[in-house]
Amino acid sequence: MALKGTEAAALSETEHQRQLRRAVIASTVGTTIEWYDFFLYSTVTGLVFAKLYFPQSDPLVGTLQAFLIYAVGFVARPVGAAIFGHYGDRIGRKSTLIATLMLMGIATFLVALVPTYASIGIWGAIILTVLRFVQGIGVGGEWGGSVLLSMEWARTNAHRGFIASWPQFGVPAGLFLANLAALAFSAFSGSEFLTWGWRIPFLLSILLVGIGLYIRLGILETPTFVRLTEQNKIERAPMLEVLKRQPKEIVLSALARVAENAPFYIFTAFIFVYGTVTLGVSRNLLLVAVLAASVVSFVTIPLSGHLSDRIGRKRMYMLGAVTVGVFGFVYFGLLNTRDTSLIFLAIMLSLIPHGMMYGPQAAMIAESFTGRLRYSGASLGYQLTSIVAGGPAPLIATALFAKYRSGYAIAAYILVLAIVTLLATSLLKDYTLKDIAEEYDEGA
Repeated sequence: MALKGTEAAALSETEHQRQLRRAVIASTVGTTIEWYDFFLYSTVTGLVFAKLYFPQSDPLVGTLQAFLIYAVGFVARPVGAAIFGHYGDRIGRKSTLIATLMLMGIATFLVALVPTYASIGIWGAIILTVLRFVQGIGVGGEWGGSVLLSMEWARTNAHRGFIASWPQFGVPAGLFLANLAALAFSAFSGSEFLTWGWRIPFLLSILLVGIGLYIRLGILETPTFVRLTEQNKIERAPMLEVLKRQPKEIVLSALARVAENAPFYIFTAFIFVYGTVTLGVSRNLLLVAVLAASVVSFVTIPLSGHLSDRIGRKRMYMLGAVTVGVFGFVYFGLLNTRDTSLIFLAIMLSLIPHGMMYGPQAAMIAESFTGRLRYSGASLGYQLTSIVAGGPAPLIATALFAKYRSGYAIAAYILVLAIVTLLATSLLKDYTLKDIAEEYDEGA
């Protein structure tokens, strides 16, 4: 269903609120499904892939090889941002988000069917690499559209941080579902988890894709994009245009994310290697602990988005960066006690600093770009971080531990990332109180 800009402006407050709720639900459910797919791969990488696809390697080397494939998905994310950012600014947020959901879902389903090294040798790892790259393209195009689908239905700036935080909610929700699925089928299949149990959660992703498509097909395009279309302000090459007009915002957005992005994957992916190999705790304890951390994020992400509407986007974000820089040392201190209750506590608390940044992050980045270039600019700035932070993080953490045999070396790495984030964020403009619907959709 199409909606003209004049019609969108004339909607009653009740109808507008209904459309806003539908957009937020569609964004949140869609991102939950896509992050389920992405995190399921992350969880299984630490538990399974080194054993099945690199069985002839030393355990540590096999882990590094498995995480190299894992990192390919992060390299692909800026590619997805460029592709879908272009179409999101050209044909609309809704159509682009339907394409990203299908791409991600099909790639995840096919992971379940990849034969192991015992069946086809190194070709299994090659196929996994290709599918991981496709996953990365899909999730690279998802974030920008989901955030804009929610945020651009907001009529005022009073709750924009809170509204934009709900697509971010899809990250802990997807993480929760991915770890719940891994835990459930780990218990169900028992000793057969490495044989077939790990494949079932990947197969189930196709059902979630069906649900997501049903929800997204029923939503309207955002009033912002409709207005830009009616005013003939759609760019022919939005990605090139945003690189030319707003390169500073792209670079600063990417650097501002490093203290949020890299520690998240240390806390949710590397922990499975560190916990099982170094600490000697069971995979089920780790899975349950990450589930608990996800539940905590259900509160901290929207709460932090709400607080950013009150105290300012940058102030809330920088508070989170300071917290994560300090928490890295607390985290590994608790883990190294080898006390299961303290290990559980460390993991459960680990995503609080992340949530403090991730809640206000969507609005902070999206507000930095003019409306007609917003999908391209915000997506590219957001996803570029994955190359230097999120993707390499488990690899860097594994290498640091291999060299220094201390988790505190990893904590020092997190502290350096926090300093980079603080510097970059301080250079971004704070648009918390600006009405981007009126002032920035026109563009310079």
